[in-house]
This record gives sequence, structure tokens and C-alpha cells, in this order.
Amino acid sequence: MNSKIIVDSCLDYDDNIAWLNEIERIPFKLIVDEEEIIDDNIDTDMLLDKMKQKKTVVKSACPSPNDFYNSFEDNGESYVVTISSKLSGSHNSAELAKKMFLEKSPNSKIHIFDSKSAASGQALIALQIKTLIEEKLNFEQIIENIEKYIEKLNTLFILNTLDNLAKNGRISMVKAKLASILHIVPILCGNEVGEIDLKDQIRGNKKAFMKLVEFIGESCNDYKDRVLGITHVNALEKAKKLKDDILSKYNFKDVLILEAGGLSTLYADDGGIIVTF
Repeated sequence: MNSKIIVDSCLDYDDNIAWLNEIERIPFKLIVDEEEIIDDNIDTDMLLDKMKQKKTVVKSACPSPNDFYNSFEDNGESYVVTISSKLSGSHNSAELAKKMFLEKSPNSKIHIFDSKSAASGQALIALQIKTLIEEKLNFEQIIENIEKYIEKLNTLFILNTLDNLAKNGRISMVKAKLASILHIVPILCGNEVGEIDLKDQIRGNKKAFMKLVEFIGESCNDYKDRVLGITHVNALEKAKKLKDDILSKYNFKDVLILEAGGLSTLYADDGGIIVTF
């Protein structure tokens, strides 16, 4: 059977990683005032400019079931990775599409993975699926292995502002206001069910990144078997510096540095960093 990896557009980009750009992305819609933008490899500099100019809430709309339905492999295997179901309706849309598609094509095989993460976290899951397909594991074995992988996946964020997350209900307004009032850099994490929690509050960017590196050390000890993913929003040099700081302490097997797509840009905002491992 043919195999296909499908990911919603929270998956980020790197033009130098061929396999990443071959994955089918199902786009979100981004809504800035009255303007609707399809999140399909959009110009993130343009998006950031629009976000800075607008004082109203910037929103997103998840893909429809029909969007996912049209991407499935007829009589083949489809592996779908969505942003955390606690952050978006994308996972529910994909599940509904799966149900409808299997009624038409019962010999097809489809599994929808809830990443319980976002951005580079979805890239790491997609990479793991790709590896297992190449190792000739069967459909059921791949599902079992990937669900275990997701349970071990860690997600950390450093954002310059929590405003967009709070305005869109992804984090409480109280936490966002507290960070702003105290002039601190918030470090956030994905919890065991894929919600965003405020992990720590640090005064100053340099100290915040040092603390993030410490948190990585507290999260696991099997670095040599793990790939590190870093998504950045208009902050490549910051991401490279963070990579060097992390690798000076922990011997990760490999590192992916990815440029944020539209959805990640919308919520992580200018200068935001997402780390997954």
C-alpha cells in the first residue's frame, strides 16, 4: 500500500529539508480584521506587519473536514499529524474526515495523531513516521510506536508577548497580564494533555534562555536517541545561539531549526521560539 504523511499548516518550514517540504500540508485560515489569509507558505514578514498594524484580535480557522478528506490516500495508508487538540479543532476535523472517507473507501487505512504539541513538535513526529515507514513497519506497528513517541515528546516556548495567545483563548488573560505587568519573559510548556501552561517567569531574555536550557536537562536523559526541534519567528540568530547552548550540554542525535509558518507566527509572535524534543 502507498503511504502518505499529512500535517496541518502548524508544521513549519526549512527549504533545505527535502522530505519536510514533500509532506502534504492542510492549511489553516488566518483572519486579520476582515482579511482572510490562507496559511500556505505565506510571507510571514507581511503577516507580522499586518499583526502590528491591527489592534483587533487576530484569529485562525482550522481546516474543514473536507480539506482533510481530499488529502487521504485511496486504498493506501494515511498518517495525519495535527496541532494539539487542546489548541485547535483541526484534530476533530481530521477525525470526522476519516470517518467519512472510510465509509467510501473501507480498504484505506487512516490514523489521526494528536501531537499534543505544535510547530517543530509536529515535524519531529512526521520525521519519526517517515523513518518507521522506511523501516517497513506495518500500519499498526507505526501507530503504536508513534503514540508512545508523542507521550515522551516535550514542548517548551519562549515568547516575547502572550497577547495573541490570550486574546484567542489559548492561555488565560490573567497569565498574560501578569507577564506584561512584571516585565518578565514567560517560559511556557505543553502539559501531558497538550494544553499550554506557564512554567516559569524570568526577568531578562538571557536568563530566560539559560533557564530553558536547564529545563531541558530536567525533562529527560536520553538525548542521544532524540532529535531536537527549534521553531523561530523571525529570530534565526537567536535559534542558532540556543542550539549551540543546548548542544554544549546535551548530546542530541540531530537538530532541526525551522522557520515558523503562518499559524505559528500568529500565536508565537515576533521573536518567539518553540523547542521540542
